Amino acid sequence: MAERLAQASSPYLRQHASNPIDWWEWGPEPFAEAERRDLPVFVSIGYSSCHWCHVMAAETFSDPAVAALVNESFIAIKVDREEHPDVDQAFMRATQSLTGQGGWPNSVFCTPDGRPFFAGTYFPPQPRFGLPSFTQLIDTLAAAWRERRPEVLGSASVIVKRLASLDRPPLLGVPDANLAPDRLLELVLAAMDPQHGGFGTAPKFPQAPVLDALFVRTEQTANDKALFALEAMARGGIHDQVGGGFHRYAVDEGWEVPHFEKMLYDNALLLGTYTRGWLRAIPDDGTEQREIFERVARGIVGWLADEMLLPGGGFAASLDADSDNEAGEHVEGAYYLWSPQLFDEYLGKDSRFAQGVFHVTYGGNLPRGAHAPTDGSGLSTLQLHGLPHPGRLANIIAVLKAVRDRRPRPARDEKVLTAWNGLLVDSLVRAGVVFGQPEWLDLARACGQYLWRNHWDEQRRILARSSLATEEGISLGPDGVCSDYASAALGFLALAQLGDAVWLQRAVTLLDRALELFGADDGGFYETAVGGDVLFERTKRLSDEELPSATSIMEIALRAAARLAERPDLEDRADRAARALRPVLAQAPQLSGWGLASLLARSEADRGWGPAEIVIVGAAADPTSPLVKAAWRLAPWGSIVVDGPQETEGFGELFTGRAQLDGEPAAYVCRGQACQLPVSDWSQLRALLWETD
Repeated sequence: MAERLAQASSPYLRQHASNPIDWWEWGPEPFAEAERRDLPVFVSIGYSSCHWCHVMAAETFSDPAVAALVNESFIAIKVDREEHPDVDQAFMRATQSLTGQGGWPNSVFCTPDGRPFFAGTYFPPQPRFGLPSFTQLIDTLAAAWRERRPEVLGSASVIVKRLASLDRPPLLGVPDANLAPDRLLELVLAAMDPQHGGFGTAPKFPQAPVLDALFVRTEQTANDKALFALEAMARGGIHDQVGGGFHRYAVDEGWEVPHFEKMLYDNALLLGTYTRGWLRAIPDDGTEQREIFERVARGIVGWLADEMLLPGGGFAASLDADSDNEAGEHVEGAYYLWSPQLFDEYLGKDSRFAQGVFHVTYGGNLPRGAHAPTDGSGLSTLQLHGLPHPGRLANIIAVLKAVRDRRPRPARDEKVLTAWNGLLVDSLVRAGVVFGQPEWLDLARACGQYLWRNHWDEQRRILARSSLATEEGISLGPDGVCSDYASAALGFLALAQLGDAVWLQRAVTLLDRALELFGADDGGFYETAVGGDVLFERTKRLSDEELPSATSIMEIALRAAARLAERPDLEDRADRAARALRPVLAQAPQLSGWGLASLLARSEADRGWGPAEIVIVGAAADPTSPLVKAAWRLAPWGSIVVDGPQETEGFGELFTGRAQLDGEPAAYVCRGQACQLPVSDWSQLRALLWETD
């Protein structure tokens, strides 16, 4: 048996290299082998920080007896969903269509031409949870393939046709009345949890893009609800109070107990959202929101720099949910949990105070109810209550972090994903300027350089989805999907606004190539390149899931590039992308947060408060200057802020004829085809951007 996964660019695949199952990587080769041997295909999709993926691997995929059955009757493909989001999306749609639910590991059985005929998620080694054992399942499906082939093929055809029907556009266009901004905001606000903040019930995800949308307008109710949600998450157990950053989601409505994996994309998006929240929170209004949000933002960047930064400048994809506890058991959350006994041991006289601040109780909150201990050994997540003195809080956190650093660490998935790193670059630039942290800008530049140097193939004009540093060098993953081009371009455009037109050229290169590879007739964007894969469908996602859709990211990036490069054709293409999002926005605007933000920004233009072009002319590009910082803090959603000396080149005519005022930096503001006289201080700039005649 060939150990095909041993040299994979995915750490998740490498974890399965020694399985007795004869795994193949995703691509045309295993399907050709299935045709040759006349066997169905088993596609197992997961990711390295997935708890139940590890469980199924240990229980089932490591069992030689199970492997013998799989190898005899199926061609088995192992997929890292983070490397192949298009494959993941297509097969998750199939699983949800067949079962009414989804999740990972995703277990899909296909015909040799790739059409799914059966799907599920986790299957146990023995029948339980109302599920058959995995052995029973593969025996049944193998027999069906041998003995009831026409029925299986017919089922596959029905499933593919059903999925294709879901993507048909509405026969009638979306009426403009259904896209009225006030209506869309009402729908979003009605979907929010009034008690705990955020959206929906357990499990509860941060949904940063739609919170961003609530900050586009200065409407108080929307702003307040977004701020309330951000504060609730910042205080909850979903936020790593000791090490910084956020876990993937909470298993309860109150953000108390997380699923402990930590993902780069969540923290990339939330860094931007907390920066926007900090700007919108009112200083000295009797709350601690500004202080909390700044602490959160600094904590995210600190965690990224301490635990996720890789040699060369890229950032790792995730941290596992599981690690070893004191008993040597590999369990979820062990790295992050505390008890009163542990506080007493390490915090001494501060223990009782810290127990109150972080709500660490004798019974703990893991596990709950009748199984909770009462002797002080109960394990708790940490939730911030009140706002203790910053110095005392920092001292306690420093002690806890020193203790935690001695624990076995969760495993880190060290592949560098283009899309996630691109989103992080965008947020690092925004936060770095707003909070006056030039070292954050250095992190952003280094990350952008890593992506361009290692992921962009100039000869093929293709962007890689991922890379992994190995002993042999940088191993590149599959070709990128649309969200990789869009997100990298978004990050590069943020870097360009620091005054370096090289990044603008790179962003435009990526966007032009994305238009060639991924553009759809309806104005949206496919994830998969034209002619680029063996999938049974060419995936196109218009709604947000854990990440904004490629179409909504492309719309934002195209508009920014159009203004920075003075390319009106890109603005026209962004308008087409916006039209493609209309059906999702009209039905469930919370499912297209950045699409909603862009729509609201365009509507604000009618009130004179829409996106602006802000050019700061100084002696040199200086993101730390007061006027540049003011511009980034005041700029409405969708604006561009570009900073440089007089006659800076590479930005079209943006700097032509513009100079400082009396030897001091000057801000030039334009909206549409109307430009204002230059100003040189914060109050004048604010008046231009936010006051109307």
